[in-house]
Amino acid sequence: MKELPFRKHHPKGLYTLFATEMWERFSYYGMRALLVLYLTATLVKDGFGLDREAALEIYAIFTGLVYLTPILGGWVSDKLLGQRKTVYIGGLVMAVGQFFLAASSFLDHSLSPEVRLSIFHYGLGILIIGNGFFKPNISTVVGEFYNDNDPMKDSGFNIFYLGINLGAILGTFIAGGLGESVNWGYGFLAAGFGMILGVLWLNWRENTLEHYGLPPNTPKDKNRLDLKDWSTIVIYSISLIIATLAVIYIWGFLPEMARTAVTYILFAAIVVGLSYTIFKGTNGADEWSRMAVIIVLAVFNIVFWAGFEQAGGTFSLFARDNTDRIMFGWEMPATWFQNVNSFAILIFASLFSLMWIWLDKKGWNPRTPMKFALGFFLGAIAFFVMTQAQGLADSGIKVSPWWLVSVYVLLTLGELMLSPIGLSMITKLAPTKLVSVVMGLWMASFAAGNFMAGMLEGILKKFDYPLYPFIMWVMIIIGVITVLISPLLNKAMKGIH
Repeated sequence: MKELPFRKHHPKGLYTLFATEMWERFSYYGMRALLVLYLTATLVKDGFGLDREAALEIYAIFTGLVYLTPILGGWVSDKLLGQRKTVYIGGLVMAVGQFFLAASSFLDHSLSPEVRLSIFHYGLGILIIGNGFFKPNISTVVGEFYNDNDPMKDSGFNIFYLGINLGAILGTFIAGGLGESVNWGYGFLAAGFGMILGVLWLNWRENTLEHYGLPPNTPKDKNRLDLKDWSTIVIYSISLIIATLAVIYIWGFLPEMARTAVTYILFAAIVVGLSYTIFKGTNGADEWSRMAVIIVLAVFNIVFWAGFEQAGGTFSLFARDNTDRIMFGWEMPATWFQNVNSFAILIFASLFSLMWIWLDKKGWNPRTPMKFALGFFLGAIAFFVMTQAQGLADSGIKVSPWWLVSVYVLLTLGELMLSPIGLSMITKLAPTKLVSVVMGLWMASFAAGNFMAGMLEGILKKFDYPLYPFIMWVMIIIGVITVLISPLLNKAMKGIH
């Protein structure tokens, strides 16, 4: 356990990381808002003309891998570079990925759809690896500022979460609006420049991070990266971009059977490597007990995100095709519905942050497993509402936008019970020297949830079972199980709240 005093105020470094994460989320969510709509747009509208199932499959693979590569980024950070250099590398690489996506649109009259789609895939691949280096490490630095049992820690992560959602709002409005209403390329270009701004901000305010996040064995009086560190950042960034392009190029020439075999081998290697790293780094009964809690809640976490990530897939298509978006003679972009989640975060996150501190003072603050259970129940209610909306749409009418708004708000309340609490939980329960790797494990649960989000509709269609009721019932079941086993989980946390 970290021997840090409980804080009376949040550190300046929190707000530096807040703004850096804000610009990264501007980049990611601006791109995410456009992804499925761009893929399904007709060739006449400069899209690729893919059908619904094919577009959702690409969405599933991309959003799944985006949360899987943090395992690699966490390992590189812990073993080689430290969190700070790894964050810079991830940010620069992601900016390049966005520029590739923009190029796939701007070259629509110069290249064939097949070549444009290859460029688009290159961009997605670069984004995936860049996100893996960025995502787990910036969250880890936030946690390092606080004592594990400091009630300000959950509050700090809620403030950090505000940065995530402020960036999502700006990205969806600006990049999403530009892409959908003007030109897809301008949306991706804006997302790329947003990521560059995040890197520049972090560099300008780097001294506020004190000594946290620096490479292993760095002198304690060093607060900023030097020229030698930056040469490493540039070399890694260029190498990752080239390596990603090479892998995707070679992948295109492999027969289907070989691709399947390589996929299973890589998946097995990740599982074995992660298991070995955790096994070697976890010592003593208390650490193993806490690790068991992380694993159980990570598995449950998959269910929530398989539902939540319908936002960028089926919800986006529902907004475009089944929702009345005409307001005062103007048609609102379908991408903007995704901002309901972010606005709700801005409204409720600070209230939740204050609520946890107030409940802690009263001795009423729920333990982490019960917060998770409440999140599942709120998700189940959201999908009950979405089931009713889909029923109306199936009758042939365009439904009121308030159906989607209410679903997004309910899912947001559930998200606040899981996501910031989950990030805080990892920094509390994981062994100190494995925090970034275990954060990667936590992100892997998001990967599985995101992948299932895109694949579920196609899978359930084979059994003629509707998507939204299925998700509702699974969330209810997992919520009940979490409540029933929460006493065991609380005991296994060994004194950590």
